[in-house]
Parts: sequence; C-alpha cells; structure tokens
Amino acid sequence: MHTETVTEQPTRDNRRSRPRRLLSIGITLAVIAAVAGLAVKVIMPRFRPYVFHGSVIQSSEKAPRVSLESGDGPVSLSDFEGEVVVLYFGYTFCPDVCPTTLAKLARAMDQLGERADEVNVVMVSVDPERDTPEKVSEYVRHFDPRFIGVTGPPDVIDRVATVYGVYYETEQGSAATGYLVNHTATLMLVDREGYLKVVLPFEGTSEEIAADIEYLLEH
Repeated sequence: MHTETVTEQPTRDNRRSRPRRLLSIGITLAVIAAVAGLAVKVIMPRFRPYVFHGSVIQSSEKAPRVSLESGDGPVSLSDFEGEVVVLYFGYTFCPDVCPTTLAKLARAMDQLGERADEVNVVMVSVDPERDTPEKVSEYVRHFDPRFIGVTGPPDVIDRVATVYGVYYETEQGSAATGYLVNHTATLMLVDREGYLKVVLPFEGTSEEIAADIEYLLEH
C-alpha cells in the first residue's frame, strides 16, 4: 500500500507573523542586555572593595594620643573620638607646601558639605621656635575657620613627629626668610575609632582627599 506524505505549506498569515515574532524576540533580548549592563554599572561597584588614594595602614593599636596646645587651650586626639581626624605637620612660615595643602583641605571640606562637621583638621607645627599656639591657630583659620592649629615645646614636637614617622629639619634660608623647615608633607587620616588608616601623599587632589574621608565617615 502506498502512503503519500503531504507537506503542509505555510499559509500567508504564518509567513507574515514570523518576522513579528523574530522582532519581538530581538526586542526582548535587547531589553535583557540593557538591564544586565545597568546592573554591572550600578550594582556591581557596590561589591568592589574601596581603593584609597594613599598608603593603607594596618595597625592593631590606636594612633598615639598626643596632647598639644592651640590658641584655645589643650588639644588631644582623644577629644575627637567618634569623628574623623586629618593630621598634618607643617608650619606658618612655609612658603608653598603648607598653604597648598591647607587650601586643598579647605576645598575637600567644602565638597563634604554637612559631613565636614564630623571631621577635624589638625595641623601640628614643626617650627615651635616661631609658632606660638595663637599664631598657628590663627594661620590655619585663614583657610577654614574649623581648622585647628597646635604646637608645643621642641622636645614634645620631636616626640610627636617621631611616633608618627614625620621627618623635619631646619635649613638656612635667605637673609629675608632666615631659616626654613623641610618636613614630611603627607596627610594622615584617623578613623572614628582612633586608628590611623591612611597616609595621603602631597600630590593628592581635594577630590581624592574628600573621597577617602567620606569613606571613613561611612564605615
């Protein structure tokens, strides 16, 4: 017995609906790809570890609790428990590095907005011969009225600089300037719990400084 196989020919409606189905599938795939791309850009960065803009310090001990004098009285790092501290060593007669650094810090504080109220910028003078507590306090407030300037006897400044790994040395200047002070120009960020977390280089920008401070404020 002969059996004939009959192949069904596609109707005109089927031929017309096939491109529409392909178009619908294409649109669906495009939407899925767009959503996946958005997830990579928005969600994934939250799981990436934050990268600081300086040297990260891993210490099991809190930053040394030094006490120095400002124009308003004694100041100790323990006074700022629960807040972030930016520690800088400089001096008021500094011709370039110190004013540049303090100006960057002032811009960083502006960028932090209201969060800046949880940050304490403290400059320790490495020129105790010329910088009185009143003088260094007045100097830093020219950049931001919230900044704190402190100093102390030469032997105390030596000890403080040593425990923080800060180098400074006087050198002969011109007849007009007298001596100048070469010094380490890094910034030290102390977190809310009192641990030294990051040492930022002089070359860092105000945006980088603000970003690192903001991270410490949130963690």
